[in-house]
Amino acid sequence: MKTKMYKPFGLLLASAVIFGGMFTSCGGKKEITNVKNETLIELHCSGPEFRSDKNTFRANATGESTDMEIARKKASSNSKAALASQIQTVIKGTTDNYVNSREYNNVEEVEERFEALNREVINQQLNSVRTICEKITQTKTGTYKCYMAIEMSTDALEEAMNNKLSKDQRLKVDYDYEKYKDTFDKEMEKLESGY
Repeated sequence: MKTKMYKPFGLLLASAVIFGGMFTSCGGKKEITNVKNETLIELHCSGPEFRSDKNTFRANATGESTDMEIARKKASSNSKAALASQIQTVIKGTTDNYVNSREYNNVEEVEERFEALNREVINQQLNSVRTICEKITQTKTGTYKCYMAIEMSTDALEEAMNNKLSKDQRLKVDYDYEKYKDTFDKEMEKLESGY
């Protein structure tokens, strides 16, 4: 007899689970915000608005120290290093494609000369970067953490490159600004699209 008393309760419970499941599945996708053993980290001065595009090189980095000014200097140094690396990659691609598209007698010598001038220009231009975001926090242990994002116009870099390349005695005979600019623009499009 006891089994007869539990059957209606079991059916009622099963029905509730089925209907409850139907209603919750109709709600669409649920975003999972808590992942076991993980904590979501929000980085200041980071995100899509701080990424390079075809008009502007951008980089961000952090610096940490027990001294706030040293944390800022570290963040500045780290972000400039990241920016320089990014620029060098674009310039290297530009130089390789530009030199290979031209008919130089000694390709190696021309590439070396381009690279030497590129390094010189990049080092000069890094002095004129603009800070677009800076946030300083203090950690639980008492250290300071500086988040920084910087940017530099591609036009300023292009102009500086053109000035250096067109004045170089060994290169100016064969240097074609429009061809170089076109090659540079293609490399910047690759950077923006993430290739």
